[in-house]
Amino acid sequence: MEQVLELKHIHYSYHTLDGETPALVDISFSVEKGEFIAIVGPSGCGKTTLLSLISGLLIPERGLIKINGKYLTESTTNVGYMLQHDELFEWRTIYHNVVLGLEIQHMMTAKTRQRAHELLDFYGLKQFKNSRPSELSGGMRQRAALIRTLVLEPDLLLLDEPFSALDYQTRLNVGDDIGQILRREKKSAVLVTHDLSEAISLADRVIILSKRPASILQTIPLVFDLDEDTPLNRRNAPEFKTYFQLIWKELNANE
Repeated sequence: MEQVLELKHIHYSYHTLDGETPALVDISFSVEKGEFIAIVGPSGCGKTTLLSLISGLLIPERGLIKINGKYLTESTTNVGYMLQHDELFEWRTIYHNVVLGLEIQHMMTAKTRQRAHELLDFYGLKQFKNSRPSELSGGMRQRAALIRTLVLEPDLLLLDEPFSALDYQTRLNVGDDIGQILRREKKSAVLVTHDLSEAISLADRVIILSKRPASILQTIPLVFDLDEDTPLNRRNAPEFKTYFQLIWKELNANE
């Protein structure tokens, strides 16, 4: 299949006046078109650092990163980055928050405006398009943040614990909602999360990182025998417990 993202032998360290702190060591993996990858590992192991490298916010010390077959520095591929908090601006309506990226990238056209309205309608926010963020629930705000990312038509989405600020019930519902949206839109995605259940319910594969400096301990493909493969349905499937115990055991063996 077509590779959207490729990382080969990535190394990265943080440098301060006190010396060098290795963060990532020899990280290699790829993401195919339409594939959803989850990355888990101990707190502080470098998961967010890895997303920053993929997005181009940081430059690897060694190794290469390619997006759609081109080196990251040469790629014109649109990469969407969804953070832990929705970062919606209170002084803008939901619609004007959704089109903010289009404005910044000078992509506001009749076609992209129509696409924004279509996404708001399709994902249940049409009636709130003129509302302010404070008038929406946490789950609806996260949905608006995702639409803001999707309207830019990214080939790859980076998700840095996008549900962590939500309460448990909302987190389950929004995770199910957004997981189905990404599959419907056939988007490639890389999710960083501390929540093993979230990783298993959403991803096609889970990459397990060691403690810092992080290396890849194991990559686990996730296969569920379900008539309707959704995040919530996965949580009730017999395979779910098996995958959870396998990943948990691997993480604790590395402690």
